[in-house]
Amino acid sequence: MGATDAFPEGAAPVGAAPGRPGGLLDVLGVAAVMLDAEGRITLWSPQAEQLFGWTAQEALGRSAAQLLVGPDDIDLVLQLFSQVMSSGESWAGVFPIQHKDGSTRLVEFRNMRLLDERGRTYALGIATDQAVLRRVERDLALSVRLVAQSPIGLAVLDTALRFVMVNPALERINDLPADQHIGRHVREALSFLDTDVIVARMHEVLETGRPLLDQFTVGGTAADPHADQAWSVSYYRLEDAHGRVLGLATSVVDITEQHRAATEAARARRRLALIADASATVGTTLDVDQTAHELADVIVPEVADMAAVDVLDAILDGRRPSVLSRGGPARFRALAVSTAYDTGAVRAADPTGQIASYEADRLITRCVTEARPVIVAHVDDDDLRRIAAGPQGAAFLKQAGLRSYLAVPLIARGEVLGALSLYRVRNPEPFDEDDAVLAVELAARAAVCIDNARSYQSERRTALTLQRHLMNHRPPQPTAMQIAYRYQPAQAASEVGGDWFDAIPVAGDKTALVVGDVMGSGINAAATMGQLRTTIRALADLDLDPAEVLRHLDHIAGGLDPAFATCLYAVYDPHRSLCRIAVAGHLPPVLVRPGQPPELLDLPTGAPLGVGGVPFEQTTVPLRDGDHLVLYTDGLIETRDKAIDTRLDTLLTLLAEPGSDPEALCDRLLSALRDEQGHDDVALLIARVNALEE
Repeated sequence: MGATDAFPEGAAPVGAAPGRPGGLLDVLGVAAVMLDAEGRITLWSPQAEQLFGWTAQEALGRSAAQLLVGPDDIDLVLQLFSQVMSSGESWAGVFPIQHKDGSTRLVEFRNMRLLDERGRTYALGIATDQAVLRRVERDLALSVRLVAQSPIGLAVLDTALRFVMVNPALERINDLPADQHIGRHVREALSFLDTDVIVARMHEVLETGRPLLDQFTVGGTAADPHADQAWSVSYYRLEDAHGRVLGLATSVVDITEQHRAATEAARARRRLALIADASATVGTTLDVDQTAHELADVIVPEVADMAAVDVLDAILDGRRPSVLSRGGPARFRALAVSTAYDTGAVRAADPTGQIASYEADRLITRCVTEARPVIVAHVDDDDLRRIAAGPQGAAFLKQAGLRSYLAVPLIARGEVLGALSLYRVRNPEPFDEDDAVLAVELAARAAVCIDNARSYQSERRTALTLQRHLMNHRPPQPTAMQIAYRYQPAQAASEVGGDWFDAIPVAGDKTALVVGDVMGSGINAAATMGQLRTTIRALADLDLDPAEVLRHLDHIAGGLDPAFATCLYAVYDPHRSLCRIAVAGHLPPVLVRPGQPPELLDLPTGAPLGVGGVPFEQTTVPLRDGDHLVLYTDGLIETRDKAIDTRLDTLLTLLAEPGSDPEALCDRLLSALRDEQGHDDVALLIARVNALEE
């Protein structure tokens, strides 16, 4: 259908077929009546029959005054008729008419004089029911006022999707005056919007007649096509009383504020979820590098297209960075880089593990020096130079199309550890203060985890250094014995330091074998272990009985912190082939004799060192050529998910396997029994008895 099929305003072009009539005259029921000079009815329309009740046969030729007017109004009607016929002036007004059924109705009249080619005069009367006319007028006035004053944008379009009417509200919404709407196609008038979607919806409504309600649309205006505006748009097909399609009406409600509020609420929910996710996924291990990767991964892609975590190199070494006290370049160690997709911007980031120096004018240096976020909402060439470490990095960022940059400090317990750098390349939204607040929150949580990991690694290094220092010599190979040993520290810093072993030469070719475990861990446990180990070596020179040695150790341990330890002290005499053993709360050793099943020696367990006042007993065990005595700490057999008896049975089973080389036996036991999590130290000492050479 063309525009002329829709509204009278779109007149048909010259030579075109006449358009179909509108329905308004049908609603009004306009009647036409013609009178001759004597007032007799000469023409009578069907609408006149509907309005007055008389058929054409009943009305034609009769006096209109006698037929339609009551007795009281005849003189006035004749006077008005004479006036119209004599002067030629039209007359309009409301007059009471007598209906055929005897009722009286008010009718709106328009009367005019007509002349034919012979000069004869006639009177033409056009009439409609006043009540109907007033109702139509009221409806029209109401519609016009509502459309004009409505805060909702309203428009009417013809079937060719050209604007026929727009109200002031829609002019404001589109920021486009009415004269730039009227007569124009939707694609032309609203070129700043996604008109493909709009036109498709309009055609759907025109074809189906089903309204499309509350269609969410986002876009700009004619003045600002990039503005963030939102509307709820509805489309309705317009039809006349006979169902003929006239065109389309659309209503537009500006919901920009609601959209922004909903967007902000959704953004807040996502950020809360991100913080919750970070709480669960960042800091799962006491590893600095792993924690940094977890932080970078949780931020991408929700907050940034790329994230980099860099820590001040001095921090990892336990020193205060000079850049924080006197200014100047800062040395960073790159810990993690994460990207949402393959981007050339990653080439500008420092490779993980690499140390890079950033001058004082670099934004990351400023971030850690001032201990506050640095935001570059829209990056320009000068900003690129201050973001990258050097010209090549700046070139990579420019080529990748870096749009926005944000750096926030990693601060834990009041100390700046490094910086979190965020990059937006494809994401067109610039970083803002809300992004900075979120990044600071995430960085603070991660910084505490990184600081804990750093402290853990520092303590672990210290404990291991002390442990190695205290056990820095290789036990000598004693007379008539082959010694093999292993020591493996716990994985956690807080669990390192309490286990030890020793093999000490004693007068008369004898050998003291020692294994012990301080009840505690960390640096203090390592220090206590060192004191007990030194004391045992001094007591061993006195060639005391094992029970007497433990008694002295028990007295000394009472003054240490931690004060308790388990210990097994044995002295082997190769000349008598005897081994005297005393135990202070320690696990029993295993004796492995050739051709016999291994056995746990049944020894008095005694009380741990440091309890005080509990006597120790010693047991004498004969040892022959080829026998193995296996001493160990509980880290070898104790786990958190299996009973110790089960683990001891496993130990005996492993020792029953063929093979008598102590070194290979140490490796076999550690490989099979060592807990994968490494929750405790392991000290293992295996002594193989060799026949004394004459």
